[in-house]
Amino acid sequence: MTLRTRHVVAAVLLFCALAGSLWSPARAADTTIKIQVKDQVQVDGKSKKIPVAGVSVSVVDASGAEMGAGVTDDKGIFVVALPGPGDYTITLDESTLPTGTALTAQTPAVRQVKADDFITANLTINYFTGEANRTTKSFIDKLAQRTTDGARLGLIIAMCSVGLSLIFGTTGLTNFAHGEMVTFGGLVAFLFNVSWGVPLWIAAPVVIVLGGLFGLVLDAGIFGPLRRRGIGLVSQLVVSVGLSILLKNFFLYRFGGRVRPLKDYSLQTSWKIGPVDITPRDFTTAVLSLVVLVAVALAIQRSRLGKATRAVSDNPDLASSTGIDSQQIIRIVWFIGGALAALGGIFRGLDEGVGPDMGADLLFLMFAGITLGGLGSAFGALIGGFIVGLFVEVCTLFGVPTELKKVPALVVLVLVLLVRPQGILGRRERVG
Repeated sequence: MTLRTRHVVAAVLLFCALAGSLWSPARAADTTIKIQVKDQVQVDGKSKKIPVAGVSVSVVDASGAEMGAGVTDDKGIFVVALPGPGDYTITLDESTLPTGTALTAQTPAVRQVKADDFITANLTINYFTGEANRTTKSFIDKLAQRTTDGARLGLIIAMCSVGLSLIFGTTGLTNFAHGEMVTFGGLVAFLFNVSWGVPLWIAAPVVIVLGGLFGLVLDAGIFGPLRRRGIGLVSQLVVSVGLSILLKNFFLYRFGGRVRPLKDYSLQTSWKIGPVDITPRDFTTAVLSLVVLVAVALAIQRSRLGKATRAVSDNPDLASSTGIDSQQIIRIVWFIGGALAALGGIFRGLDEGVGPDMGADLLFLMFAGITLGGLGSAFGALIGGFIVGLFVEVCTLFGVPTELKKVPALVVLVLVLLVRPQGILGRRERVG
């Protein structure tokens, strides 16, 4: 067995070990339900949530046995210790609420909790009284909010798209399994952060490296051998589709179909910046995404590796004749693509939660971005992904239902292919 083969086998075993433990339920020990009761009021034009003390609550299990009962403290909290995750019924005694207050329709007095709701060992159940007054935003304010949301989504799409575009540029492969590389990053981050309790700021660098290794495994184990055997690009595309289906179903089997939040930074109060509301988490991920994209752009433009990558993208045979190791560059591109996809999976998981379809939901938006920007162009992927993200969010202001907000982006994809198939930064090529 050669040294290179040993490295590939070791990477495959590492991936299998991680995947095998991808989802483990909350530990039975130290399982609790924290019940919070708060009153929603308006103070100086802003909604505030004030703790409500002295409210009686009780918790019983599926058999009707009482697990705990008591009243909320001065912070509006009552904690019940449980033997483990399971089906429980929580009942709030409405007669103990302060005079003149009532529970909102969204938080009824009797609440059912299922075993699957215990993402971690500590589950929080909120009760609210009062009604927070809602102010109607103007179109300009809504546009500012949607533009901000679209910019955040666009940065994530752009970051995930760069690797997809670089792989296409250096190998010609349209990788339909790239969405699962994004999902891999989100699920492994969940494994570290929720199942193992590792803080996300420590786990994230490890997840990014593992995402890069996952990309290397896919190249060394599947697409590299196909290239060396001279298998056509259409056949490789079909293989990537099959790989996407396989990985998606594997993730679904190991993780389940529910979308689950990461443990860290899940409960935050939004910052009010003019007409825009944004949480510190979302602001931080947007800034980090921008920094990473600028760093990647500068590296592609100015570093020796970036120049070699562009040379291989332009003409692999000519690049090889000048002394560039094209296969080594391709392996590096797969590593970078996997690492960026994993980082995008982490950021997307923080924003929308982690699930087995999270990467697949972004895949066609990534294709729309790189097609709009120019196939094979890393800079095109940056610009195209950002534009697509903006378009997806802003289009809801013009009558597009939220459930269908991705459809206009796909319409743009079709129009670009019809009108300017080379994209914004792509170059016309003579055929024949």
